[in-house]
Amino acid sequence: MLFYQIIRTAFRGIIANKMRTSLTMLGIIIGVGAIIAMLSLGEGAKRQVMESMSRFGTNVLRIRPGAAMLGHVRTGRVETLTMGDAEALRASVPGIKRLSPVVGSSTQVKYSNRNATTLVTGTTPEFIEINNFQVAEGHFFDQPDIKLVRRVAAIGATVRKELFGEGPAVGEEVKIEGQTFTVIAVMAAKGQSTFSDPDDQIFIPVTTSQRRVFFQDYVNDINIQVEDASFIPAVKEGIESVLRARHRIAPGVESDFTIRDFTEIMRAMQETTQTFTVLLSGIAAVSLLVGGIGVMNIMLVSVTERTREIGIRMAVGARRKDILRQFLIEALAITITGGVIGIGVGASIAALLSRFGEWQTVITFWSIALGFCFSGLVGLVFGIYPARKASLMDPIEALRYE
Repeated sequence: MLFYQIIRTAFRGIIANKMRTSLTMLGIIIGVGAIIAMLSLGEGAKRQVMESMSRFGTNVLRIRPGAAMLGHVRTGRVETLTMGDAEALRASVPGIKRLSPVVGSSTQVKYSNRNATTLVTGTTPEFIEINNFQVAEGHFFDQPDIKLVRRVAAIGATVRKELFGEGPAVGEEVKIEGQTFTVIAVMAAKGQSTFSDPDDQIFIPVTTSQRRVFFQDYVNDINIQVEDASFIPAVKEGIESVLRARHRIAPGVESDFTIRDFTEIMRAMQETTQTFTVLLSGIAAVSLLVGGIGVMNIMLVSVTERTREIGIRMAVGARRKDILRQFLIEALAITITGGVIGIGVGASIAALLSRFGEWQTVITFWSIALGFCFSGLVGLVFGIYPARKASLMDPIEALRYE
C-alpha cells in the first residue's frame, strides 16, 4: 500500500466512528489543555517575580546592620554603619557603579487637615537610579540640597494621592516630625510589589534626615549598584574586607553587618516558581496519561471489530507493516488532533484566567511545542501495541472471524 493510501484508510476508520473518536480525544484535549494552562501560569508567575524584583534595581546589593547578640539571643540591631563607611566603600571597592546611604523610618506626615503614615527615606540622588525610580513632576533634590541640609522632599504617588488627591503637590509644604518641608517632586508610580509599596514613601536629603528629623549619626542601610552581575562576588568580598577593617572585627568573629544580594533572591524565587510549575504540569500530565490509556483501549476494540477487514487486506496483498502503519496512524491522528484542540483550549483557559482571575499568564512557543509533542508521543506509545497486535494476526484466522 502507498503511504497516502494508508493515511486515507486510517482516517476513514476514524471518521466511521465519530462519537467514539470524539470521546477518546477528550482525555487528550483535557490533558494537553491542562498542561498549557499550568505552564502559562508558571511562566506568568516567573515574569511577575522578575518584574517585581526589577523594581528594586538590577545588580543591587544592600548592606544592613547586624543584630546585637546576648549569648545566642538577638537583643536588637547594631547601628554601626556610618556615612564614613559609605564613602570608604565608594573610594576603596572597585566595581561599584552607584552608592547611596539611607536614613529613614516610618513616621506621620501632615498637609493641611490631612495626614498619612509613610516611610520617610533620607538618601542621595543616586538612590532613585539604583532602585529604578522616575520623577513625574518637578525635580529631585541634588548635592547642594544635601550639603546645605535643605528641607525639601520628593513624594511617592501613594503619598501624593493621600495628601493632595488630584490637586497640585509641587510647591506645597508638608510637615514631617514637626519640620516644614517643601515638595519639589512627585515620583512616577511603580505599583505595589510582593514585598511593599514603593510609592508609599517620601524622599528627603540624607543630611536633613540625620540632623533635622531623626537626629542620628548612623545610617540604616547602604544601597550599592554593581557595574556588572559578574562583579558581584568580588564586590561583596571587597565590602566585607573594608567594613570589617573599619569596624575592627577580629578574624573568626561574626560581622556586625549583612550584605543582601537581590540577584540571589531573584534566582531563588525563580527556582521556586519553576518547581511549582513542574509540579502542576506533572499533575496535569496524569490526565494525559489517562487519555493515552483510553486511546489504547479504543484501538484494541477497533482491532477486534475489524479483524475480518484486516484478514481481507492481508489476503489482497497488504503486508504486516502496512497494517501496523494503518493502526498506528489512526492512534496518532486521534492524539495529535486532540493535542491541537487541547492547545487551543489551554490558551483559552489561560486568557480567561488572565482576564477574570487577574493572574498573569504567558503562553510561550516551547509550551505549545511541548503540548504538541506530548500528544504525538502518547499516540505513539499507546498506539504501538494495538497496531502490532493487528499486524501479527493470521490472515486465515482473521478471515474466519465472525
